[in-house]
Amino acid sequence: MKSQMQIPWVLSLTAFAAALLVCGALTISAADEDFTTLVNRLRQQKPMFAKRHQELLAKRYDLADRPAQGVTMSRGKPVQEGVRVRLAKDMTWEKLAAMSPEETKSKNLWPAGFFPLPHPHHEAGGMLFPQSLIDETKLQTGRDLTRFDLDFDFPQHLLPEFPAPIYLTTRPDLGDVSRGQLVTLNNFHELFKDILNPKQMEGLRLLVTPFAQAQFNATEDRRSLQAHPGVACFDCHANGHTNAATHTVGDIRPNEHRHRIDTPSLRGVNIQRLFGSQRAMKSVEDFTEFEQRAAYFDGDPVQAQQKGVNILERGSQVHFMAEFQDLLDFPPAPKLNVLGKLDPTKATAGELRGQQLFFGKAQCSSCHIPPYYTDNLMHNLRVERFYNETMINGRKASADGPIKTFPLRGIKDSPPYLHDDRLLTLEDTVEFFNLVLELKLNQPEKKDLVAFLRTL
Repeated sequence: MKSQMQIPWVLSLTAFAAALLVCGALTISAADEDFTTLVNRLRQQKPMFAKRHQELLAKRYDLADRPAQGVTMSRGKPVQEGVRVRLAKDMTWEKLAAMSPEETKSKNLWPAGFFPLPHPHHEAGGMLFPQSLIDETKLQTGRDLTRFDLDFDFPQHLLPEFPAPIYLTTRPDLGDVSRGQLVTLNNFHELFKDILNPKQMEGLRLLVTPFAQAQFNATEDRRSLQAHPGVACFDCHANGHTNAATHTVGDIRPNEHRHRIDTPSLRGVNIQRLFGSQRAMKSVEDFTEFEQRAAYFDGDPVQAQQKGVNILERGSQVHFMAEFQDLLDFPPAPKLNVLGKLDPTKATAGELRGQQLFFGKAQCSSCHIPPYYTDNLMHNLRVERFYNETMINGRKASADGPIKTFPLRGIKDSPPYLHDDRLLTLEDTVEFFNLVLELKLNQPEKKDLVAFLRTL
């Protein structure tokens, strides 16, 4: 009788474990595969997945280095121009905009570059850093954020400038306080000792301190060749901004529905009331604590304990980290007045026309309200109206659900765009919303709208 009673329990436990493996909540442990075998296996697979992803990018986008004339980010990096999303043969943006969502869907004409963008190896996921960040971090600190199984996907000219400038709400008179350096544990004290108070300094210290993470830790199922101290908050949010490092969200299952993450800028978090593209956490303290305890380990507390989770103390450490983040200001926008709109004596005719469109026909201001160009709400664009559910390199393109309204101040400094990096330029972004909101903008109007967005 006893053994008969145990059978359903054993079967149910086995089924539960299998379900967790399918949804990505369990991983192969070091006991199942030694580290040398793991490295060799994943290195052998790496070219295949890299080829798959690069072919997808080439099919979707024009990745050429084509900078806009006379338009730069805050420290001078050229802004890339032009629509980079490719259309089907014989299709034009005007023809596509004339179609209803139902017609676009039935004819399978939704542009490939407007589908959700997969992680470079979506089935594996995990944190992945641009080479510029890897090189400078290794030079300064000795930490190597290279993954032996994966490389970052986008070329540097399509990413934010690196290292980004840092502007503080408390010292706007100083301008960029980074002195052109990437802020790390190696130099933060020298750079900020005369600017911050002791609490803020401690918060910054914690933001540049590495903590164990799923792919970068000391266990033998890591993705770094050497046992690793981990990842710092500012490895993704470099200099309190973004370097476009990517990951897959930890709070969605099964794995095929997990979003690729666009690392958002931390500039202006003091005016934001929602944190996380979909989680809708209500304070930067919540977000800071959540990221270290859950997002670092894909929402898996068992893995977190195994790999060395660091439990931050809410009343001091988390609070101090949030206090520094709240000092990070948007870059200067010399053409805007104190209400966040264009000063007509400084703006061009095209920029002024773009502003009129932004607050009128283009309907941008329905969500992006000045002076910071956010409404601190979430909106569901229901982009799935335009396409049939499909699998793309391990990522199922289906309904995204509601996404937070990101601030548009300083937007030219933060490519790629949307919550999963699928839009490479502001021109791509205008074309995307022209279709999704069914705006029927003409080409001169699109050009003017981009000109206005570059002033923010």
